[in-house]
Amino acid sequence: MAAHITSTRALLACGTALTFMSTTPLWAQEAEVFSLDPIIVRQQDPFGEAADRATAVYVADAEIDRARMGDVKDLFAGIASAAVGGGIPVAQKIFVNGVDMLNLAIQLDGIPQNNRVFHHVSANAFDPGLMKSVRVDPGVAPADAGPQALAGRVVMETIDAEDFLDDGANFGGKAHLSYGDNGRTVGGALTLAARSAGFGILGYTRRMTGENYTDGDGRVMEGSGADLSATLLKLAYESAEGHRVEFSAQRLEDAAERNYRANFGPGAGTRFYDTARSTVSLRYENTLADGIWDPSVTIGYSETDVKTPVPYADDAKSRTKSITIANEFHLSDVSSITAGIDYQDKKNRYRANWISDAPFEQSKNTGIFAQARLQPTEHLKVSAGLRYDWMDFSDRYEANTSVSGASGNLSVVYQATDSLSLRAGYSSVFGGINLEDNYLLGDTWDYSGLTETSRSDNIVVGIDWKQGGWTLGAELFQTKIENARGSTYNRTTSRYEASHYDFESSGFNIGATYDWDSGFARLTYSNNKPKINGTEAGSYETLDLGAPLGEVIALEIQQSLPQYNLLVGGSLDMALDYEGQGIYTDQTFEGYEVVNLFAEYTPPALNGVTIRGSINNLFDQAYADRATYGGDYAGFSTLNEPGRTFVLEAIMRF
Repeated sequence: MAAHITSTRALLACGTALTFMSTTPLWAQEAEVFSLDPIIVRQQDPFGEAADRATAVYVADAEIDRARMGDVKDLFAGIASAAVGGGIPVAQKIFVNGVDMLNLAIQLDGIPQNNRVFHHVSANAFDPGLMKSVRVDPGVAPADAGPQALAGRVVMETIDAEDFLDDGANFGGKAHLSYGDNGRTVGGALTLAARSAGFGILGYTRRMTGENYTDGDGRVMEGSGADLSATLLKLAYESAEGHRVEFSAQRLEDAAERNYRANFGPGAGTRFYDTARSTVSLRYENTLADGIWDPSVTIGYSETDVKTPVPYADDAKSRTKSITIANEFHLSDVSSITAGIDYQDKKNRYRANWISDAPFEQSKNTGIFAQARLQPTEHLKVSAGLRYDWMDFSDRYEANTSVSGASGNLSVVYQATDSLSLRAGYSSVFGGINLEDNYLLGDTWDYSGLTETSRSDNIVVGIDWKQGGWTLGAELFQTKIENARGSTYNRTTSRYEASHYDFESSGFNIGATYDWDSGFARLTYSNNKPKINGTEAGSYETLDLGAPLGEVIALEIQQSLPQYNLLVGGSLDMALDYEGQGIYTDQTFEGYEVVNLFAEYTPPALNGVTIRGSINNLFDQAYADRATYGGDYAGFSTLNEPGRTFVLEAIMRF
């Protein structure tokens, strides 16, 4: 009964807010307010109206803005199909339609990320404060997404001087200060930008420090204190003819005492984790090209390093070198073909004081691709692509294996009426051989079971309806990965043995948005179940491939009150009870309902200043996010989310 009361209270709180906001008079807005409407972000995407973007999920401008002093959980808070588990950045893992992002192509400023290091540490620690745009292409990814986009891709772009500065301004900046009482977390960020004669420069730095926070039951979450640093430097030059060269360098560091297994809860003691992620990119494009010659070149390097000095002096580094050369053939204003070649060199390396060598695995992949985005008729859009990849894989003993395979995708959108559209997408993706978890490479290995290459099949079928301020959508999805790489530890022989197994995640998503002149509301619902070898599975069996999430709901609302210089809003993060299944699963995932509220005030006398106050987890729920590992095991200590937290932020633009 207590759970029912809490659920009712949460829904009433957000439902009352929605009723109030949707009936508020439609005042004209006097100042810029970041919108929750993802349609606005879609319009900024050059391929936003292409058929392969029909299933894409865009993070709204308002979500990025409010997450700038937060983490990736805050960034994806309004999207139920993108679940983020783990209460701290170093432990947060992201799942798209129930699939671990390890199986998606991750691109940051056009640079692929080597996103696997240690299964107890996040491979997806990114700073929302850096972001200009974030998009998820779940399931069906286009051919120009790069290799191994088994279950889609995630595309992130960082801020640059041109987008940061107001029209007519050649210099500007923003300072951001924050304080959260739960964990006494203090944060500061500074962005400076300038431009002149086609040149642009932007610098960004952020620092977060704090103590361990408590969950809703007042239990101290050991190893949860904030200790994060992030930097970004971006240089660009664009000529009058549109030739643009851009250099970007960024780094994120998290170094602090964490739980012995960083994504687990308290109980096994702590140890020091020193983690760092770096990305460097150099890009060329012509922003004014519109004919058959529109080339682009992207060269990059990304690296993730995880060190745990105690007890074994572990040092695990993953890095990716990459280059992509492509040309977009503009056939018309609404149709184009993108073709090119890409190369990725990935290497996972491990060192420790209990081994004498530095074992590694490495893959070198060369691919050619072509993606056509066409609009044959006024009511029909088609996107189809092919790619072929050649991969050379080196195992722990530097034995080489060469494999190759083709990938294809097809997406179709049919505009049945002015308001109703139907969409469908399918892809078959060659995955090759994935690199193993770095922390396992120190042991001896038997690779004789690694006989197949992985391949995924993705299908998405959906329907969308738009009328006035309403947008409604629903879709069915299924991702199957055959011959996914696995491993088991043989205690008799004291070695790891490579193997294969099949993974599946299937379910459906529903979304509804409503916008009015001074506000916006968005509701998303996702339901998925994972399977291993055809059988519904739990957290342990799906590790590194997916997670049992069940039913997840996210609601976001915001309302502008210009006569008071206020912007107010709230969100609901909710998961329903889920009867998980698996070899070791022995309890039901308990549901939860978490309400968050915020208000922003812009003092008229202080130009460029905004004060934001938030109450996160209003009703002090004690819970672990559904995407956090171990919730289906009785007695397991999960890394719970913070309890009620009051956050005060001050933003000054100059």
